[in-house]
Amino acid sequence: MPLRPIYLDAHATTPVDPRVLEVMLPYFTEHFGNPSTNTHLYGWEANAAVKNAREAIANIINASPEEIVFTSGATEANNLAIKGVAEAYFNKGKHIITVATEHRAVLDPCKYLETLGFEVTYLPVKSDGLLDINQLTAAIREDTILVSVMAANNEIGVLQPLKEIGNICHNQGVLFHTDAAQAIAKIPFDVAAMNIDLMSLTAHKIYGPKGIGALYVRRRNPRVKIASQLQGGGQERGRRSGTLYTPQIVGFAEALKLGVGAMESESKRLFKLKKQLWSMFKSVEGVYLNGNLNNSLPGNLNISIEGVDGSALLLGLQSVVALSSGSACSSTSTAPSHVLTALGRDKKLAHASLRFGIGRFNTPEEIKTVGENAIAVIQPLRQANNY
Repeated sequence: MPLRPIYLDAHATTPVDPRVLEVMLPYFTEHFGNPSTNTHLYGWEANAAVKNAREAIANIINASPEEIVFTSGATEANNLAIKGVAEAYFNKGKHIITVATEHRAVLDPCKYLETLGFEVTYLPVKSDGLLDINQLTAAIREDTILVSVMAANNEIGVLQPLKEIGNICHNQGVLFHTDAAQAIAKIPFDVAAMNIDLMSLTAHKIYGPKGIGALYVRRRNPRVKIASQLQGGGQERGRRSGTLYTPQIVGFAEALKLGVGAMESESKRLFKLKKQLWSMFKSVEGVYLNGNLNNSLPGNLNISIEGVDGSALLLGLQSVVALSSGSACSSTSTAPSHVLTALGRDKKLAHASLRFGIGRFNTPEEIKTVGENAIAVIQPLRQANNY
């Protein structure tokens, strides 16, 4: 049986950690009750498991359990935050601010709201992907109701200054939402200290199961209102109806606890592997780093390579390594990455990009193998393109 390629696409998804799977399994077959059922043991067991998981997640981000709304993932959480705030606060204003490099799960709901009469400001970024704080401050108006800025970019890994953004929004009386899908368990979060009002999370980027996420919604100073986007059984205090998926919720909490527990040491290890890979690529002429090497996720490396086609490069490497040329969520698109073009990359360089997502189970030996094979493929492709 042939060896499987080395997996370096941890920003697309991650395998479920065996320790996470272990705690999930009993809730599929033994403790399978509906957590909303309060008339017998099976429901009580499931309810207790959900309660414990909710408390664990809340404690990690310095929130209260009542502020955690379980969703199917970060995409739903983003939609609930943005559309929910728009519907709840449209009498106050119809202006929303976001960033040109956001994930489509933020940009597309904003585009949708524009069709309903809302006005959205899409702020540009600097060449390293960072938001210009002065531009954000200048963009806030009397009718601004929400600012949405992701914590860590899913393509280039750049980390935005959340606390500074939160302070600006708090002082202006504007709600602040952040998509933290890529950043949770990789950088510390304190929603109180950072003045975050809404925060989207997901489990499958942190070695938890797919299909489960959460939205943090602040209850005090200020109390944030959101209009439900799913009506039905009234679960999650009426903010998101639907039977709670106990095994997934238990797995989500366990993945988060494990990730935060090892965050400091794992960040150092991943950053070392990233520097190892970049040191190999930067010796090749015409290879450019996208983003910021130091102010980014420790396991993220995004590069553009002159003189090659990104699709051909991926094809040449597919037997060796599994990775992406951009966001896995828009991998079927033939358009250049909107993130890289926002950085100022031309279309050719944006098309000739690779995103390496180094993860928990990768080793220095794997990084060396990937780097050597990628570099070996570049020159023949350049020759074929008459570069």
